[in-house]
Amino acid sequence: MIDKVYATPDDALHDVPDGASIMFGGFVSAGTPSNLILALQRRGTKGITGIANNIGLGDLLDVLCEERQLAKFIATFAIRASGTRASRFEEQYRRHEVELELVPQGTFVERIRAGGAGLGGVLTRTGLGTVVQEGKQVLDVGGAEYLLELPLRADFALIKAYRADRLGNLQYRYSGRNFNPVMATAADVVIAEVEEIVETGEIDPEDVGTPGVYVDRIVRCDPVPVRWEG
Repeated sequence: MIDKVYATPDDALHDVPDGASIMFGGFVSAGTPSNLILALQRRGTKGITGIANNIGLGDLLDVLCEERQLAKFIATFAIRASGTRASRFEEQYRRHEVELELVPQGTFVERIRAGGAGLGGVLTRTGLGTVVQEGKQVLDVGGAEYLLELPLRADFALIKAYRADRLGNLQYRYSGRNFNPVMATAADVVIAEVEEIVETGEIDPEDVGTPGVYVDRIVRCDPVPVRWEG
């Protein structure tokens, strides 16, 4: 049996190169792989294309902007709410120092799902006639227009689960299911941060949210307190 358990988050990220594309699971602060994000910051990997639902909203991803590790970010939310302090990412984006691709949330998750399923894209009417349509192919299906949205895949996916067994089967809790399971299907290397590692067979098959066949590495970490800045 291949040993998927790594001693530390830094060990689990030992081969993440400059220029890598990386998916980050979670929704706002729920289900975010915070320890892996901090390890990526320590590693100093540059030129990252990040893919996540949000950045700079209790998710710790903004720390990757401290030493300008991000080259591009694909997200559904990356700009502050009115009256709150701008994140480092937003400040860099407004200075044209980092690229941002905003994607409607439903389209975002379907593009990832398509990437995991080996599909050629997603047809959607969301974004027609808006800036979302710019540079994209419009197809006629049954007399109605649809945007062709291309699949999203990444070199690495950093995800968070409640616990794992030694085969890499993952169990999630509550909102931790947001984006983590689908991202686990759409990356070449999947690294999971978990709060507990149990022996194989201890997780009821009905509770497995991501089968171990998708997971390459697991690391046990204590939860990181949420950092809210406003």
